[in-house]
Amino acid sequence: MLEKISQLARDAGDAIMAVYDGAQPINARQKQDDSPVTAADMAAHNVIKSGLALLDPQTPMLSEEDPQTWSERQGWTRYWLVDPLDGTKEFLKRNGEFTVNIALIENGVPVLGVVYVPVTKVMYSAAEGKAWKEENGECKPIQVKEAYPPLVVVSRSHYDNDHELQDYLSQLGEHQTVAIGSSLKFCLVAEGEAQLYPRFGPTNIWDTGAGHAVAMAAGATVHDWAGQPLLYTPKESFLNPGFRVSLF
Repeated sequence: MLEKISQLARDAGDAIMAVYDGAQPINARQKQDDSPVTAADMAAHNVIKSGLALLDPQTPMLSEEDPQTWSERQGWTRYWLVDPLDGTKEFLKRNGEFTVNIALIENGVPVLGVVYVPVTKVMYSAAEGKAWKEENGECKPIQVKEAYPPLVVVSRSHYDNDHELQDYLSQLGEHQTVAIGSSLKFCLVAEGEAQLYPRFGPTNIWDTGAGHAVAMAAGATVHDWAGQPLLYTPKESFLNPGFRVSLF
């Protein structure tokens, strides 16, 4: 199943790149929550929706671009959680830091996930407690790695306005910081390039599910600020609490 989901993410990435490269118009607009959506988001959503309907028709899909109502979702114990294009702001800035995210949630836990980077064709994937990175045709297992001073990854789009994060970093001790977009922050911790990803600003469950699966399978913990695991059991709101991705 993991390879089939990985290929589905690649297909969605191809649909995104058709817009990114100018073959199709971007057609950007603002959604009700003021976040942007483009033709690329919708094209990737349609590819994944069609693909999952063939691969696993019994399991519902929750996508950022077509979320079901609370009454439809509240009994789910297993579902696909999808962000067809995570990092739409980065897509519009044309910096390449956007991803395709597909996760399988079982009893609130992301048990399988893929994060695909269309511009570089890098694939991060996880299943059965193991994580991999595929790059230039080579697939290698990945795991977290300690380093001192630690490298802290923060959101490119939110860092300047997140005073809570800046206060936290000022008390962290010696560290280095890098800002990057989308779920790539989870993946950098997973592959040992970074050691900490703290998040205070708002995220939705589809922003984190696939990256969470990869980071957790690589040995990281993903906890809220009360020390509890981040869970995806259906609830009325799609918002996550603040969280920390770390080695411990």
